[in-house]
Formats: sequence, structure tokens, C-alpha cells
Amino acid sequence: MRSQSRRDFLKLMGITGAACLASAAPLSASTGPAADSDTAIAMLYDATKCVGCKACMSACKRVNFDQNNLAYEQLESDKDKLWDAPLDLSGNTRTVIKLYKESDTRFSFVKHSCMHCTKPGCVSACPVKAMTKDPVTGVVAYDKNSCIGCRYCQVACPYNIPRFQWDRALPQIVKCDFCKHTNLKERGKPACGETCPAGAIAFGKRKDLLVEAHKRIKENPDSYIPKVYGEKEVGGGNHLYLAAFPFKKLGLPDLKEESPTEFSEHIQHTIYKGFIAPVALYGTLCAIALKNKKAQDKLGHTEDD
Repeated sequence: MRSQSRRDFLKLMGITGAACLASAAPLSASTGPAADSDTAIAMLYDATKCVGCKACMSACKRVNFDQNNLAYEQLESDKDKLWDAPLDLSGNTRTVIKLYKESDTRFSFVKHSCMHCTKPGCVSACPVKAMTKDPVTGVVAYDKNSCIGCRYCQVACPYNIPRFQWDRALPQIVKCDFCKHTNLKERGKPACGETCPAGAIAFGKRKDLLVEAHKRIKENPDSYIPKVYGEKEVGGGNHLYLAAFPFKKLGLPDLKEESPTEFSEHIQHTIYKGFIAPVALYGTLCAIALKNKKAQDKLGHTEDD
């Protein structure tokens, strides 16, 4: 009877290990559309046009509320709980509008959400394919059913975008996915871009938006910093910015053009090459479990005697 239980246990360990191995191989973030792809879609946010109404925030949460298990965030001063007022990106908020104020007359709003990098660090670092990049559109999306909660994506993101739901029993990673499963699928564009009343958010092919962005800079040189943020940072992204202030002042990090994903992919591929690490891990666990089982059997025999 004991021998049969041991075989069942080892069989269960083998099945568990095989399942984990099947999902452990990391994706290559360098696959998919290049920065100048004809199929990559993108969003162009023009901070000089933004009026800070936060309609984009409201639409984002409304459209993706059930899909991402979101909740409204009220301030402590809002005793009647009437307003959703997130101060930053969080496990409940995928898009946020912030204010940069230089003086009483010089200020700018700025929108923060996922950059949908051409070579996304989150995809490169994820060991279980919970973060993926669409090879046609370039949209970086998250699969809650594959996620193991390691939060490597948070560490790997140079923009500090993915957020974890620390307050949930069954937490998820929360980040913008261009409304891939909701508004983009049903209406052809993200909810924020469809809702913006000031025309601050444009949506379309990345190559076309870059042409438009550089055109605006050329035609209105006094209104813009001569740079399209997101065009080249860490390999480029599908969320582009125009602004009148230095982007660093707006909370956007000053990053190099080179993407760090090649380094992280090298580490991941080395660790998982031939499944060496997972096989060693589950082999060790199995050996320990078998040793403990033998010790318990021996102890049982001793007590019976």
C-alpha cells in the first residue's frame, strides 16, 4: 500500500514538473514588428492639447473594469465616495493624467500608461508567457491565466508601468493593453483615444503618427520640444509623446536608445536552455520528498514494533 502511494506521488510530481516545463520557455522580445513596421499600431499623445479633463482615465476604467478586475480609488476626503481619484498608476488604474507646474502660467498635463515597447522588457523577463507582444500590431498584453505572480515584468520595465494588485486574494498585473480585448476589438481604437474631447490622443499606424508628430514640430517649433518621445527610447515604443516641456520634467525617464532586452533574453535563454534549471529544481524536490517519505515509513515501522 505504501509502495503504491509512493508511485502515485512520484507520478504527480512528474506531471506537475512537465506542465511547468511546457510553459517555462520565455518569449523573445525581439520578435515581432520593428520600429518602422507597416503593421504596428500606436498612440500619439500631445501634451500641448491636453486640458486635464481625465475623460481618458474614466473611459479606460469603465471599459476595462470587469476585464481587469479593477476598483475605484477614492480620496480619504471624499466621504461620500463619489469620485475615482487615483494619484498614480496602480493595481486598479491603467491610465493616469498628472500635472506638471512650472509657474502659475506655465504648466502641462501628461498622460502615463504602458509604452508598448518595440522590444518590451516585460515580455523578455516573463518566464511563463504571461506577457506577450502581438507580432502584427505590436500591442503588449497580459494573460492573467498564465501569470505566476513573480513580478519580473515590474522589475524589467524601464518605465515602471506594470502594477501588482497587492490587496487582492487573487492578484493580477495591471497595465494598458490598448483595450485589446474590449474597445480595440469592438470599435477599432482604445477607449481613451475615442473619448478625448480635446484631440490630445491620436490613434493609428505608428509610421503615420510619427510623420504627423514631426510635422507638428516642424510647423510649430515654438510650441514643442524638438523630439518625439517614444520614437527611439530603449528601441522605440508604440506610445508616442509631444510636449512643450522637457520630458524628464513630465515624469518620463531619460533613457538610451539601446534596448536592455538582449541582455535579459540571454540570461533567460541560458537558464532555460534544455530546461536545465526546471529539471534540476523538480528533480531535487522529488528526491527530498522521497527521502522524507522513506524516513516516515521507517518511523512507522519502528512505532509498530
